[in-house]
Amino acid sequence: MAQDLVETVSHAAGGGVDLLPVVILLGAAAVAVPLFRRLGLGSVLGYLAAGVLLGPSGFDGVTDPSAVLHLAELGVVMFLFIIGLEMEPSRLWALRRQIFGLGVIQVGVCGLLLTGVGMMLGFAPVVSFVFGMGFVLTSTAIVMQMLGERGELGSESGQKMVSILLLEDLAIVPLLAIVALLAPGAGDTSSLTRILSIGLAIGAVLLLIFLGRRIMNPFFAVLAAAKVRELMTAGALLVVLGAALLFQAAGLSMAMGAFLAGVLLSTSTFRHQLEADVEPFRGLLLGLFFLAVGMSLELSVVAENWQVIAAGVVAAMLVKGVAIYIIARLLRSSHGEAMERAVLMGQGGEFAFVLYTTAVSAGLIDGPSNAIFTATVILSMVLTPLLVIPMRRLMPKKTMSMDGIEEVNGLSGRVLLIGFGRFGQIASQPLLGQGHQISIIDNDVEMIRAASQFGFKVYYGDGTRLDVLHAAGADRAEMVLVCVNDAKATTLIAELIRDHFPLVKVMARAFDRGHAIELREIGVEYELRETFESAVRFGGQAIRILGASEVEIDDAIEGVRNRDRMRFEAQLLGDLRQQDLLISNAIDQARESGVEVDPNAAEASAKASTEPH
Repeated sequence: MAQDLVETVSHAAGGGVDLLPVVILLGAAAVAVPLFRRLGLGSVLGYLAAGVLLGPSGFDGVTDPSAVLHLAELGVVMFLFIIGLEMEPSRLWALRRQIFGLGVIQVGVCGLLLTGVGMMLGFAPVVSFVFGMGFVLTSTAIVMQMLGERGELGSESGQKMVSILLLEDLAIVPLLAIVALLAPGAGDTSSLTRILSIGLAIGAVLLLIFLGRRIMNPFFAVLAAAKVRELMTAGALLVVLGAALLFQAAGLSMAMGAFLAGVLLSTSTFRHQLEADVEPFRGLLLGLFFLAVGMSLELSVVAENWQVIAAGVVAAMLVKGVAIYIIARLLRSSHGEAMERAVLMGQGGEFAFVLYTTAVSAGLIDGPSNAIFTATVILSMVLTPLLVIPMRRLMPKKTMSMDGIEEVNGLSGRVLLIGFGRFGQIASQPLLGQGHQISIIDNDVEMIRAASQFGFKVYYGDGTRLDVLHAAGADRAEMVLVCVNDAKATTLIAELIRDHFPLVKVMARAFDRGHAIELREIGVEYELRETFESAVRFGGQAIRILGASEVEIDDAIEGVRNRDRMRFEAQLLGDLRQQDLLISNAIDQARESGVEVDPNAAEASAKASTEPH
């Protein structure tokens, strides 16, 4: 019935471009992804679930998932290009041991064990090898997406997983060659042909390196000089797709071609522009990829072979996950890091489809086996986001290493500064310049380590705890500067000092007008709305560039500050009836300067003071 409805709407479109599948895909993503994210299940699972519903096993809204999957693989290509932009050659070289050490060990051990799983399921040794080596190739798209959503791509554990994924992407090249060698009739292939194919692959790599170092930067400089945004976008897509096409023609992975192009452009002055141009296409096509994977799951095949598939999914994920965990622990990873890697990388991936399809074309496996293997991989990809949820909840929270960090105890500075981020660092400079003794505390371990490299002694401590304030010497300090980047924490600290150290002067960083009023009511002597002050100076510089004299600039800025001060005091007293007085003052100040002002504009200026700063 669903298919009849689709055909009816398609005929009603009048025979032009069939936009219905596109609308269906976009609509499904727009509904499923926000819903799944709100449920805490992640966007990847939302895409996969929507794909299952739209595919032949569901409502059959899209009848050719394989065609969509081929197009959507460009999302993985663009994703690896962006990852490459973040990987400068020096940084990639620093990861060489993880890529060619940890990666090779994991791929080799897991591939061997998974081949054994295939044989236990009753498949021939060669077929089992194809199944195992296909399943060992983890889904780069899913792992990268999940790490990116949690902001862990740059973490140490995230970098290890990225390194392994890069090695697995490289592994598809020799695996395809092995499949070609194992194929019936492969012995007919001459040695010269094999040498030529290897030479072609090496030539493609060298050509891309040459283009990246000699041609790409001048090419983008020419495009930038034209000052046409569409040209830069076209150039970015040309580089990504051109590199992918070059590697595909040489029998290599398209994704690896795009990744190498990204690495070569990672030090370019156009790096951020390229990332901004490719990102929208990457996000859209990567989402389409997940949809296509979901649509490719043939529930009829699963139903007919459910025992083999169920056993295959459980055995393959369990064996691969346990092997990854043991390898990680032997190489001195923590329990939590090893468990996370085992769960995230215990699945199969998109390159398995490439390997299985190639094996079918080569006559190594038949159609039914390919369907079973593909369903096994897809189910593992679907299950991974679900398995991450209990893993995150059951795993103990990561503990911070306190090596080299000194906890607060017995401080006695004249000034206590709480929070040594960008705001606190600048605020401390005048005090240090005047020779005042400052005690500094913060609860960010990484920041404390970074500050120590520049000669700052920062103690570890949470300023929202009364015992920490005592240990930091708040009872002996003359003044406390609250510079933390958290409005609620700032208010709590101010209240603690008011209640327990009433004689201590308090200055605090306010985030907006409402927060400033809250702090003033607590008893803070001085609060600074940093956004307001910087915005006033910004506006003053704007009128300077437009030709205003220094006197006019000072008058304009002082007028803004006076009106804001009056409004602030009125709000503090709960008397908002001074609005008319503010408007009148604004008009009088302008007229005293010899400038005619529209009363409506003055009213708007005064009312603007009510907005949060």
